[in-house]
Amino acid sequence: MQRPGKFEHNRFVGDKRTQVVYDVDELGAEHADLIEELMEAETFLCFGPDTLAEARNRGYRLFGPQRASTV
Repeated sequence: MQRPGKFEHNRFVGDKRTQVVYDVDELGAEHADLIEELMEAETFLCFGPDTLAEARNRGYRLFGPQRASTV
């Protein structure tokens, strides 16, 4: 999946509503609609530095289907 225009330089994008972070580079096409919906709802957040560790530091957890691939 391509990164959304607003986040072309960010790999990790968080959803403020659910405290879930998505690894956009590893997100499969079957979940692309989640990012589109997130952009429409305007409830997204990026992290600085753009790392999973920073997202976790802010209380976000990795999107379920992506958790198994990072273990």
